[in-house]
Amino acid sequence: SLAMNPIQRPEMFIIGAQPVCSQLPGLSPGQRKLCQLYQEHMVFIGEGARSAIKECQYQFRQRRWNCSTVDNTSVFGRVMKIGSRETAFTYAVSAAGVVNAISRACREGELSSCGCSRTARPKDLPRDWLWGGCGDNVEYGYRFAKEFVDAKEREKNYVRGSEEQARMLMNLQNNEAGRRAVYKLADVACKCHGVSGSCSLKTCWLQLAPSPEGISRKGKLELVNNRFNMPTQEDLVYVDPSPDYCLRNETTGSLGTQGRLCNKTSEGMDGCELMCCGRGYDQFKSVQVERCHCKFHWCCYVKCKKCTEIVDQYVCK
Repeated sequence: SLAMNPIQRPEMFIIGAQPVCSQLPGLSPGQRKLCQLYQEHMVFIGEGARSAIKECQYQFRQRRWNCSTVDNTSVFGRVMKIGSRETAFTYAVSAAGVVNAISRACREGELSSCGCSRTARPKDLPRDWLWGGCGDNVEYGYRFAKEFVDAKEREKNYVRGSEEQARMLMNLQNNEAGRRAVYKLADVACKCHGVSGSCSLKTCWLQLAPSPEGISRKGKLELVNNRFNMPTQEDLVYVDPSPDYCLRNETTGSLGTQGRLCNKTSEGMDGCELMCCGRGYDQFKSVQVERCHCKFHWCCYVKCKKCTEIVDQYVCK
């Protein structure tokens, strides 16, 4: 089952892992224990969370909140200070990134405790298509990510009904929403075999969706009274209102928009009026070098020149 505990091989305890695990900032006691048991997983956990945040920052690059986090030096600490909708999204994409990274590491033979996916053959797969290519092990990735990422929240003992407990439950909910997004979007991929590409035979396997699709989430829910339905396991939830992210605020974790690039002609969120929150903007000239006048030469390469252009750019005051 998806809830099966992945820690089934205690003999994998790595002697000498303690110094490495003790040096990772932000690990909780439970996560440190998992680090000792599964040290080889740690690099993929870090890479998965970082790549998800990087993709999130790209997607939100033209908005006031650009998926900024409290501490960029570690993926294991609390990523946002308040329980806003932006925080909900950040936790979800981080958890999704861990599932992606671990699942693919299994497939690529990087981890000794897992291998290719063992997902059962889909019922709607045509009979003459073979099932059994080496797929992303999303089952193991889901279970391990749940065990590791949620450990930080589950080992806390907050007073029932307190703000701290609400934030802990919020984080668990959003972690699960992110993991389920990856699991739900995993699909069947196939490769053709046959003479001259005839595709007379197909081999198929389970494959994760590309990161941007896998972490795109909709559904934000604030349960303030009985008029609202309880969230499902695929919903994101938050407990605090969002700031406007205009000014730097250490309490909320807002970095502000001072120094951010903006678009002078746009009326959208990337425009200087909205991005700069009415404070105005400064103009400067920037030298950009791009490939240009490209020509294809037989056979078989493209040769380009380098063109230099001076462009106007604008940054928020």
